[in-house]
Amino acid sequence: MKYKFDINKVPKSIGIIMDGNGRYATMRGLSRKNGHKAGAERLVKIAEYCERIGVKNLTVYAFSTENWKRPKTEVMGLMSLLANYLKNWESYIGGTEIRIRVIGDISDFDPAIKAAISYVEKMTEKKKGLSVNIALGYGGRNEIVSATKKIVEDVKNGVISPKDITEDKFSEYLYTNDIPDPDLVIRTAGELRLSNFLIWQSSYSEFWFTEKLWPEFMEEDLQQAICDFQARKRKYGGLLEVDNKAEE
Repeated sequence: MKYKFDINKVPKSIGIIMDGNGRYATMRGLSRKNGHKAGAERLVKIAEYCERIGVKNLTVYAFSTENWKRPKTEVMGLMSLLANYLKNWESYIGGTEIRIRVIGDISDFDPAIKAAISYVEKMTEKKKGLSVNIALGYGGRNEIVSATKKIVEDVKNGVISPKDITEDKFSEYLYTNDIPDPDLVIRTAGELRLSNFLIWQSSYSEFWFTEKLWPEFMEEDLQQAICDFQARKRKYGGLLEVDNKAEE
């Protein structure tokens, strides 16, 4: 069933698991690197669309902790592609109010990529439009373990006491400490699982799945996902239904 798109009820925070780049390439006789390139190009277009319609945060799963296990040539290709987009960010989003941030554990990344991440974050930090949060070296379970270690350390050093530990306090120790939990999580390529993406933050998110591979995911697909989101009623475990509308 098709629903009417309401620009006044656009979710303020969206998460996307961008799946299917490899399959997209294989189906077309391309290298996997070219598949990832097509996926990166699609991300730019989707980010621009999100900014136009008023989405405030777009968190995308770009490179997981498990992705290090992929063939070395594919990982190197991904890193090369990432470096290119970070270093040349103005060519892709220059003139927009899009802010770029990276979340995750980048300790194992090449120093040149770390420097490029710092550069693009610094150059876009004052932009007031959409925040594109790129999950790199990210894993939800690892994030929770990392947060727990930091809390234990702060308790040990007297920074906080055990009684201070609440869900809100715990969230402050996550990579996403100042990013709103996603209202809507989208996954492409027909997979029906989170794959370790925002597992704490997505407790009350709405989910939307599509068979389309990520490079095939168009603006109208995102609009349909938002339309479906707007038609749902969110109860957050209670009896009161909450309208899906953008936060004022």
